[in-house]
Amino acid sequence: MNKTPIPAAALPRRPLMPKNPARGLTVLGIETSCDETAAAIVTENRAILAQALLSQKDHDIYGGVVPEVAARAHLQHLESQIKAALTQSGLGFADLDAIAVTAGPGLIGGVLVGALMAKTIALVQDIPLIAVNHLEGHALTPRLSHPVEFPFLLLLVSGGHCQILIVKGVGDYTRLGATVDDAVGEAFDKTAKLMGLGYPGGPAVEKMAARCTDPPAALQKYALPRPFVGQDNCDFSFSGLKTAVRRAIEQLPAGDIRPSDAADLCAAFQITVGDILVDRMNRAIDRYLAIHPASPTVVVAGGVAANQSLRHALEQLCLAKGCAFAAPPLALCTDNAAMIAWAGIERAQLGLIDDSHFIVRPRWPLDPDAAIVSPKSQKV
Repeated sequence: MNKTPIPAAALPRRPLMPKNPARGLTVLGIETSCDETAAAIVTENRAILAQALLSQKDHDIYGGVVPEVAARAHLQHLESQIKAALTQSGLGFADLDAIAVTAGPGLIGGVLVGALMAKTIALVQDIPLIAVNHLEGHALTPRLSHPVEFPFLLLLVSGGHCQILIVKGVGDYTRLGATVDDAVGEAFDKTAKLMGLGYPGGPAVEKMAARCTDPPAALQKYALPRPFVGQDNCDFSFSGLKTAVRRAIEQLPAGDIRPSDAADLCAAFQITVGDILVDRMNRAIDRYLAIHPASPTVVVAGGVAANQSLRHALEQLCLAKGCAFAAPPLALCTDNAAMIAWAGIERAQLGLIDDSHFIVRPRWPLDPDAAIVSPKSQKV
């Protein structure tokens, strides 16, 4: 007989109690939503006892993640990553209070590998199970590294996501804006690929941009578009920016791109992205402050949050707006299992425990009531 999945909200909300009160809730996190095979063990007192992460390298030759290749790699390496995390922490399954696993969104083959592994361990070891939204993992990560209180304004920027949300609590999000086409991380990856800088593109573009000797001149040399800047909304668009980069490359002399040209174009691209993010966040902060004026905090999370130039631009904006600024350590910006374990702890504290029938999802919005954003709804 088929069983209907039980939503977390319908399950009993009894806070999970730790086996070891001195250590607090201790959770194994599993992350397999894209090309990182990761396991980590985190405690309620914000200690990361172990972190094992394998960055898949087979995708470099393709210039992007191949879902089938990623899923096979997760299947091959996840068990060893979990064993490594347990060994590093000095704990066993009997010491864990729960297992938290990414249940989406992401590449569904990889998500399935992690979910099935977590369900199996939970069943065999009789450990509570928590299905985590990958985006909520990113959203709550700053609370693992900083004393950030709810509500806060979140800029979530990665290879697959670009959105601004008010985070009112665990599972309680209001989206103010999102990309109408491509995510900012994808724009970084595409720019790097067009210039032959390798994958992932974000670090490669940032490294090349640092070689630019005259950023103002680079901006004049490559006058890239800033979609939606100045418009009265909080949405993004990066498709046109990617196209402009491609055209700029096509106008260069045939053959290999000179290092100086690559450095200038990367610098112009990075500064342009920073201008776009600052403009969009400036409007979002005004809307956030109108609702939550007391002790305002702005957080940036996701893989693109590792970019130091973008961090600095956003930090300066927050300083000018009178907002506190927080961003996770670089190691917690990109996909990792510590953020999944921490999100599991936050949910366990509220009694949001799942059973083994939870479903995995390729798409899973943090704000399901938010309207679908499309270019047709924007004034360009």
